[in-house]
Amino acid sequence: MTRSTFTGIACGAAAGALWGLSLLAPELIGPFAPLQLASVRFVTYGVIALLLLAPKLKTLLPHLGAAEWWGLLGLSLMGNIIYYSLLSTAVQLCGVAMPSLIVGFIPVTVTLVGALRHDSTLHVRQLVPSMLLSAGGIVCIAWQNFHNASPQHQGGLWVQLAGLLMAACALLSWTGFVVKNANWLRRLDHITHNDWNLLTGLVTGALALLMLPLAFLLPQHLPATGWAHFLMVACGMGLLASVVANAFWNSMTRLLPLTMVGQMILFETLFSLFYGFLWEQRFPRPLEACAIVLAISGVISCVRAHGPAKHD
Repeated sequence: MTRSTFTGIACGAAAGALWGLSLLAPELIGPFAPLQLASVRFVTYGVIALLLLAPKLKTLLPHLGAAEWWGLLGLSLMGNIIYYSLLSTAVQLCGVAMPSLIVGFIPVTVTLVGALRHDSTLHVRQLVPSMLLSAGGIVCIAWQNFHNASPQHQGGLWVQLAGLLMAACALLSWTGFVVKNANWLRRLDHITHNDWNLLTGLVTGALALLMLPLAFLLPQHLPATGWAHFLMVACGMGLLASVVANAFWNSMTRLLPLTMVGQMILFETLFSLFYGFLWEQRFPRPLEACAIVLAISGVISCVRAHGPAKHD
């Protein structure tokens, strides 16, 4: 393993560790809604990005044309606003299990897209073992979720189909974000990966301002207490799970080929499971343990496929 590959994997793991916290956050905010958490988180992302970018804006703005701003708008929508809105709607319509199964295949779809690109150094068949191991891990997690699923989401056929469609669109949205973001990072040699992250946060924060009325003005009843705790969690997610995690992700994206970038998303799943076990104060169940082993094996298989001997 080369030094850049090792550094890239470490950055991917760090991003996954911080993104995993965002999946635990809804458990920490009590009566507040996920949309309220997301809107405050993304606004915080934008505010912090603006503060960090303020000293650099004069030097950055000349490098940003219409194409770059449209690109940032698309990334902000695909990777944050649209993705979260679709996923949360899918969960409301048909529960957690099936949407989790569908979006869990993001590592497979990104890896597949990367292998089919004209500049890929690997054939799809060389990545099949890695993708199968990743898919096996996701299926184990989904089966466990189905087993423990709440019976409250038993809507009609059309409601279930609508939820599945939303989840599938969320999968496509985040796959598109990963691929497009990687393309931009490879094109922009005059903008650092962290500045691109902050610019994405700036646009995301502006879009999130439009979410605030929907999140806080439309609900008929807002919680009377717990606001300080909610703001601490939401703003903490904006800092850790958006600003810092996305910086690690962009750094990793510039160091690794797209066929490896997809597999790094599995770290989010692994860390979210770990945090869940700590929160529930228990050990992994058999299917969860199998999922962890399969996910780690998938990453190792992907790294081995990118070894020097595999590039010809």
